[in-house]
Amino acid sequence: MTARRTTTLAGALAVLVLGTSALLAPPATAHGPGGKPGPGHGPVHTIDAERFARQVTTRGVWRHLEELQRIADRNDGNRAALTEGYEASARYVERTLQRAGYTTTRDPFTFGLEVVDAASLALGTGETYEVDQMLYAPSSPEGGVTAPGSLPTDTTGCTADSWAGVEVTGTIAVVSRGVCAFADKAVAAEAAGAVGVVVYNNVEELLFGTLGAEGLVSVPVAGMGQADGLAVVEAVAAGVTLTLDTRFHTEERESFNVVAETRAGRDDNVVMLGAHLDGVEEGPGMNDNGSGSAVLLEVAVQLAKQKKLNNTVRFAWWGAEELGLIGSTAYVDELAGQEGELDRIATYLNFDMVGSPNYIIGVYDADQSTYEAPVEVPEGSAQTEAVLTGWFDRTGQPWVDTEFSGRSDYQAFILNGVPASGLFTGADDIKTEEEVALFGGTAGIRHDPNYHTVGDDLSNVSREAIGIMAPAVAFATASLATDTSAINGVSGPGDQGHHHGPWKPGKGHGHGRGHEHGTLQRAS
Repeated sequence: MTARRTTTLAGALAVLVLGTSALLAPPATAHGPGGKPGPGHGPVHTIDAERFARQVTTRGVWRHLEELQRIADRNDGNRAALTEGYEASARYVERTLQRAGYTTTRDPFTFGLEVVDAASLALGTGETYEVDQMLYAPSSPEGGVTAPGSLPTDTTGCTADSWAGVEVTGTIAVVSRGVCAFADKAVAAEAAGAVGVVVYNNVEELLFGTLGAEGLVSVPVAGMGQADGLAVVEAVAAGVTLTLDTRFHTEERESFNVVAETRAGRDDNVVMLGAHLDGVEEGPGMNDNGSGSAVLLEVAVQLAKQKKLNNTVRFAWWGAEELGLIGSTAYVDELAGQEGELDRIATYLNFDMVGSPNYIIGVYDADQSTYEAPVEVPEGSAQTEAVLTGWFDRTGQPWVDTEFSGRSDYQAFILNGVPASGLFTGADDIKTEEEVALFGGTAGIRHDPNYHTVGDDLSNVSREAIGIMAPAVAFATASLATDTSAINGVSGPGDQGHHHGPWKPGKGHGHGRGHEHGTLQRAS
């Protein structure tokens, strides 16, 4: 999962105080096939979704996770995009799918990768701290910006009032994360006269931030870790001069997604599932996102044994997600440029981090029953969510809403009007006492303490979480392979005389930009 750029997944658990939600619609399969096919249509093929859920086991998923861990171990400890570890991960997915009977496709994309030339904050006293240039922030001049520091009256620096009475002109503003968007802090500081802005985190990790759009400020803006930031605050208070140096250049790179789909099923009504295959350079990426990739792979293997389906099921293992959702966005952009291709996708389900050690059982809140989404939610998304929550309700498994924020690979789908939902066991949010009451674990620490670190290895993936999530993914897959009428009104296997053939990629397509520090580093 891409690193947090805005505050998401707040601790509100209102809908779950009741345990299960009687207000949510039942899963699609509770409605039966959804209607008889019309003239010229073949027979309806119904999968026993509950039986199929039992066929996707923790043991099966774990075998894939063990291989992904071995791949990381053999490739400098990671499976990051543009590395041999990613290539080996893709080959493993392809071989496994091909043995199961699928034809696999590599879907290439090109993008501009930001290669970092400088990322530091130096003190006049000699100390130097690591920073990260915020996405959409301009670079500093070569050698950086050297100036006195300034501190807002309220630490967070969100408004003009924060700088009232402070000498800001010609200084580098040093502010804390919190209360408002990073862009608000940067705009307020520049308006007060700052020539650079540093935002320090409210946790120990280096802060990877974004301004959200180009052109909001004309001064360099960077993030840094909490302890380093507090040390800089002390230095500024003592009158120490700062030098902020954040620069990058862009290089064109190419990566790829892995895509496969069932041979059976009407291909004008495609159910699509995805998980990103790449991790970060810092570690093996076994929860983020070996877990989602492995669950998806085992579901695909088991589904291949079903010779008759109403709807085609398409699986995608996305590339360069950790560089900014690049692979999935490029894929959707390409489909959007081909007449009718996006219309063929009935719904998209995303699985990014489903084995967190201090887990929650989270479902993307597509019906906005807990969190208002920051974008327009496509019609049919709430019904897609209901397939997942319906499974948990019928099995007595507590669950919580997680914000439908576009923080993972479903973003491009919903921005292009494709219904979506998905599952999530938590990343860097702190577990609450209310969540402990529902799921066990430890309050006061993160859902995944190893998020984006070397500790994200197989020993820190929760078998229990996998054991809950894998059957849920399987149930949703089988349900929607049978019937999507609750989502888009389409039921039955369709007119078998109208076959489009499976989607195939073009000769490559470009999109967006990633971000590289020295050798490789995520941008988001």
